[in-house]
Amino acid sequence: MTSLLSSLFPSGVSLLDILAIAVALFIACIIVSIPAWIAGKLVTKGKATFGQAMLATLLGPIVYVIALVVLDLLLGSVFGSIGYLVAFVLAFIAWIWVYKSIFNTGWLGGLAIAILAIIVFIVLLIIIGILLVGIMPNLLPSTLTQL
Repeated sequence: MTSLLSSLFPSGVSLLDILAIAVALFIACIIVSIPAWIAGKLVTKGKATFGQAMLATLLGPIVYVIALVVLDLLLGSVFGSIGYLVAFVLAFIAWIWVYKSIFNTGWLGGLAIAILAIIVFIVLLIIIGILLVGIMPNLLPSTLTQL
C-alpha cells in the first residue's frame, strides 16, 4: 500500500492529506448539489431527493465532457470548426438527458432543472457574498470598497 501511494503522489503527501482532500471534495459535492436539489424539488413538485441531486451533479459534468470530447473528435474531423459547435450543443443535450433520467422528468423538465439550478446558484452566491461582506467588512480589498 505504501509503495502504491508513493508512486501515485509526490513525496510529503500523507494519507491524512489524501483524506482531507477526499472530505473537501465530498463537502464541495454537497454544496454544489444544493441548487440542483432546489431546482429538482420545484420541477418535480417535491419528489426530488438530495441523493438524486448529488448523483446528477456528479454524473452530469462527466457525461458532458465525454460527449463533448468524443463528438468533437468525430464531428470536428468531418465538419471542421462547426463540428465543435454541434458537439457543444449535443453534449449539453446529453447533460439534460442526465437530469431528465435521474429526476424522472421529460426533456423540458430536465432543461428547466438545469436552468433553475443555474439561477439558484447565482442567487445563493449573491446571498453568501452579501452575508460575508456584512460579517467581515474587511474581506474585500480597500480599492473595491471605495467604488
